[in-house]
Order: sequence, then structure tokens, then C-alpha cells
Amino acid sequence: MNKVLVYIIVVFSFTSCNLFQKKKETDLVAEKQKMMDTDKAFSDMSVQKGMKNAFMEYIDSNGVLLRPNQMPVVGADAIDYLIQINDSAYTLRWEPKHGAIAQSGELGYTYGLYELKLSTKDSVIYGTYVSIWKKQSDGSWKFVLDSGNEGVGKEEQE
Repeated sequence: MNKVLVYIIVVFSFTSCNLFQKKKETDLVAEKQKMMDTDKAFSDMSVQKGMKNAFMEYIDSNGVLLRPNQMPVVGADAIDYLIQINDSAYTLRWEPKHGAIAQSGELGYTYGLYELKLSTKDSVIYGTYVSIWKKQSDGSWKFVLDSGNEGVGKEEQE
């Protein structure tokens, strides 16, 4: 009888560990998708309400902006930097192409392609970007680092 009980406990233990691992993998896939969807919603808000509003909504309180020809802009300074932007002369949109999430499910990144359309000219600037995301205590995602590089042509984006 004791052997049967031990056998049942061992089998149950292995089965539950396997189920736990599959659930964790499923949760990570779902969290990655949620992060990717957040990046897309971030872009949609940039188009609809302006880049400044979108960045103010999605930046973490300790977020970092990496911009050309200047030192990293961090935390409250990043928020002050964003407040001062006049984004009425252009529309910024982007599309996440890939992302990954840490095993902890608390940190991840996305990267993709962006286009900046100038309102006063018939020109568009294309480039690439990367954002590092942190899961917030309420389950939402905010970026903790954002950077972009100009220079991808339209034909290369497609």
C-alpha cells in the first residue's frame, strides 16, 4: 500500500511540475503579445493624439530617451523634455516587427520600423527603433528606454 501511495505522489509531482511549466510558457507568450499590442497602441495614439501625448502616456517614471547628439534624458528630465516638444509639424507612426520577453515576465523589448511624416513638406523620414518595456504593478506595460535610428528607405521597410 505504501509503495502505491509513494508512486501516486511521485507521478502527481512530475505531472504538476510539467503542467506548471506549460502554464508559465503560455503566460509568457500571452505577456509578450500584450507587450507587442501595447507598442502598437502606443503608435496608434501617436498618430491620433500626437507623439508628445503618446510618449507621456507610455513612459515609465524612470524612463530613458536616447536621442541623436545628446546625452540620455532620464526620468523626470525625460518627462520635462517631452512636455516641451511641439509635435504639430509631423506625424510619427511605427510598427513593431519583433519582441521578446524575459523569463520573469517583467521586462521585454520590441523593435521595428518608423515613419515620420512632415506636415509642411511632402517628405517622409524612415528609420528603425527599439523600446525596452517594463511590466507595471497594475499589469500594464510602460517603456523604460526608447531609441531610434534614421536611415531606412521605404523600399527596405516593405
